[in-house]
Amino acid sequence: MKFIVDENLPPKLAAWLRERGHDALHVRDSVGLGSHDLSLADFARSQGRTIVTKDSDFDPPRGKERVLHLRIGNCATSELLAWLEPRLDAALQRLAAKEIYVALD
Repeated sequence: MKFIVDENLPPKLAAWLRERGHDALHVRDSVGLGSHDLSLADFARSQGRTIVTKDSDFDPPRGKERVLHLRIGNCATSELLAWLEPRLDAALQRLAAKEIYVALD
């Protein structure tokens, strides 16, 4: 699956997703830090990428971009990855089933 990780999440998340076989970019390596959410959404749609974010601005998505919304408070990167690990497969199944908005609690 193809992802674009929003700037409110660590770049290590994109690397972690790549380690699991996904095509993942961090926003800093693509549209750039500080880019408007609309630019991120346009990039995601044009590249066929799912936006991974903690940002409720994408709830619900504005257009046809797909969003994986991680509803977890501020935490260390290691805590984030440990939290996401058991939830990722179910999220991937939902995204593969063409859901455009998947929220993980």
